[in-house]
Amino acid sequence: MVLIPEVSKLSRSAFRRLGMTPPKTPDAPPARLSLISRHLAPVYPINTPYAVERLPSTVDTSLLPRIQVREITTTTPKMSQPAHPTLLIPGPIEFDDAVLQSMSHFSESHVSAGFVATFGETLSMLRKLFQTTDPASQPFVLSGSGTLGWDLVAANLIEVGEDVLVLGTGYFSDGFADCLRVYGANVTELKAPVGTKPTLPEIEKALSEKKYKAITVTHVDTSTGVLSELKNLSALVHKVSPDTLIIVDGVCSVACEEIDFDAWGLDGVVTASQKAIGCPAGLSISMFSGRAMKAFENRKSPPSAYFASMKNWTPIMQNYEAKKPSYFATPSPQLVHALHTALSQILAKPVAERFAGHKAASDKIKAAIGALGLKQVAANPDEQAHGMTAIYLPEGVKGAELLPILAKKGVVFAGGIHKEIVTKYIRFGHMGVSVLDPTRGDIERAVKALEEGLAELGYTKS
Repeated sequence: MVLIPEVSKLSRSAFRRLGMTPPKTPDAPPARLSLISRHLAPVYPINTPYAVERLPSTVDTSLLPRIQVREITTTTPKMSQPAHPTLLIPGPIEFDDAVLQSMSHFSESHVSAGFVATFGETLSMLRKLFQTTDPASQPFVLSGSGTLGWDLVAANLIEVGEDVLVLGTGYFSDGFADCLRVYGANVTELKAPVGTKPTLPEIEKALSEKKYKAITVTHVDTSTGVLSELKNLSALVHKVSPDTLIIVDGVCSVACEEIDFDAWGLDGVVTASQKAIGCPAGLSISMFSGRAMKAFENRKSPPSAYFASMKNWTPIMQNYEAKKPSYFATPSPQLVHALHTALSQILAKPVAERFAGHKAASDKIKAAIGALGLKQVAANPDEQAHGMTAIYLPEGVKGAELLPILAKKGVVFAGGIHKEIVTKYIRFGHMGVSVLDPTRGDIERAVKALEEGLAELGYTKS
């Protein structure tokens, strides 16, 4: 047996003695490419947030290690979720099998061609969900909860000392106001009584009294189930204060309530993956208008955040959507695959059908709640959300007693979180597959469990 020395240590004369042709001396690589990273060059790009570079093709890689290839099955096994109580809170919601199966995707590089294509398609599908065709609109998908959307707005669109009008409808609009203050905004809160929303005349008066950089509205405040109307609100803002940015907290509304981003002239909508979109928690999803992005570009001071900086993320999102790998911070490939599947399912039909399906289910649920003699926190039907219902408890019934009974019957509702009424109500979430797949029977089972649970606690309809 002939022993061949390690080729990387052979001199050119040694190659000739062995009867071998010495390799050509490669051109000097770019300064950023170290010897240790050359083996990535044939298939992997070297990235910065603002550029995509590849190793020059003049480099001889014939002696570098070959990339190992393993066979991966292309058949997707049918997933069957273990038996579990039906989760009917206002998010996270029940997930479709195919979405959960997407989470089991094999590990891959976040700059690999396959993942880049998936992420790019996901960003493009978000444009369809939000109903924007304006190329100046910018989608963002970041690792984080829906709350990160507040930071994205406050850190990038608002500068210290600028005025923001926050429409108060509950716990989450209060939270948005708190977040804005942390970043130095001068916040004015226009609050409505529990279970209602500020009126258009009240909003017009507030806008007339001061120049605001932005107005924020919580489309559905999950603490009260109050739905804020957006179309007429946006028209009012554009008429009375045309330079004011219109920012929507759509965490509990995107994919179950209608949002026509372009037609209504919205400037920003922030949401999350785990509610009506129907993807596991962990992704902050948002869409900003060209006008909002221009406001960011015209800042006098740098963004007041690092991870939530649009300066860092905008080129990354643009590169991914253009199917170019890019890097600032590592995304979650598994969650992005799940989001891709969820959006593919949503967009398989016109979004108008999805909104109508949620409204029909909501009407059915609210009629059943009324038939039980129960009242809603949002008393006005025009202000009631279609993806959740906040239900006042009857006199003598405690949520701490009712919720465990429902859980034993295989249904999970949420307790109250609005500080003024926290012990007086419960919350019933009805979004996604639980209402759009009638074969599941989730809603019927939940209403029956609620009726039986109340009866067990001695409640009878008066």
